[in-house]
Amino acid sequence: MIRKSVALAAASMLVFAAQAALAQDKPPPIWKQGQPEKLKDSKLAPNPGKMTETEAADIPLKKLKLPKGFKVEVWATGMVGGRAMAIGDSGKKIYMGTRGIGRVYEVTDEGDKRSVRVVADKLTQPSGVAFQGGSLYVMAIDKVLRFDGIENKPDVAPVDLTAAFKLPPEQHHNWKYLAFGPDKKLYVPFGAPCNICEPPKEYAQLRRYNPDGSDMEVIATGIRNTQGFDWNPKTGEIWFTDHGRDWLGDKGPEDELNRIDKPGNYYGYPYCHAKGVIDPDTAKGKKDACKGVTLPVITTGPHAAGMGVKFYTGEMFPKEYQGTMFIARKGSWNRSKKFGYDVINVRPSADGKSAKLKPFMTGFMDPKKNTFWGRPAYIAQMTDGSLLVSDEQLGAIYRISYSAPKK
Repeated sequence: MIRKSVALAAASMLVFAAQAALAQDKPPPIWKQGQPEKLKDSKLAPNPGKMTETEAADIPLKKLKLPKGFKVEVWATGMVGGRAMAIGDSGKKIYMGTRGIGRVYEVTDEGDKRSVRVVADKLTQPSGVAFQGGSLYVMAIDKVLRFDGIENKPDVAPVDLTAAFKLPPEQHHNWKYLAFGPDKKLYVPFGAPCNICEPPKEYAQLRRYNPDGSDMEVIATGIRNTQGFDWNPKTGEIWFTDHGRDWLGDKGPEDELNRIDKPGNYYGYPYCHAKGVIDPDTAKGKKDACKGVTLPVITTGPHAAGMGVKFYTGEMFPKEYQGTMFIARKGSWNRSKKFGYDVINVRPSADGKSAKLKPFMTGFMDPKKNTFWGRPAYIAQMTDGSLLVSDEQLGAIYRISYSAPKK
């Protein structure tokens, strides 16, 4: 009996040792990459998404604040995890990509209400959507689909363009934002597959393609993770957000707002961040780490997660907003005091070399409690000049309109 007990105890110890070894061999989650030893016990972690539908009545709309004369309303709900938006040619249908839930939605404006249906499902982070020439383009990590005539043919089978685009496989920061430029080319970012590292040549860049995937060009490098860009309607220059790296503390490096005044610019990743912050990990022993770097026009705050960028070309808003930029900041996770969770207005100078930043829509976060309830992600402009803002956290779209205050 004693021998049997000893044998059982020994077997248990072997199982425990094997489990401990497995636990030690298991790699940390990818978002911990670059975490210094002094922060190994940090409780900071990415904010989990709310992967269930939220009714309009449950959205605390009254907490949102806008400048005088502006009004916000819940325009649509039910798009769980909805991020980027593309407006169809009719102006009546909005297509939304997602990251965590693998769906693409179609939201139809029926006047007094909106209806929602799922266009595609079970894709790998299909956040990239764009619309041109009657076709919806969807880009996931490993797939590119084109839905021809989808506004009038809801059950149309997609054309698979994946082979032509030759997508690199890594998932981290490889979810997409898509947009067609004034040149009718499709612009696509490929983020760094890490928090901070020497990226392989296929990553940390912005590319453009013909719509069929041919004639790929890399137009900018040194970009860690851009999730939004737009073209200045006066100059034709691209302006894009870029997320700063994690695990260097609450103060940054700050996120960036950059412009591309000529193809081929290098924006600093992984050695030089923000307005000249030299990276302590990758730039060790590297002289002139910021030499040759195109620095941002303006920084947009530490870990703010600037997402959608939209130059306002409508006439509904006052003249002071026309030709300016709106940026949705989804909000921080790698910061003890939350930051962002808002929409800002950015006013670039005529030469594009400087810009002023102003708050526009706030109230998604309670700074006193250090909590948030919504995460604004992307912005689209309607034909009447109103703006739509997607909330990834609640799966909602808000509509912002303007009426001159009565005198």
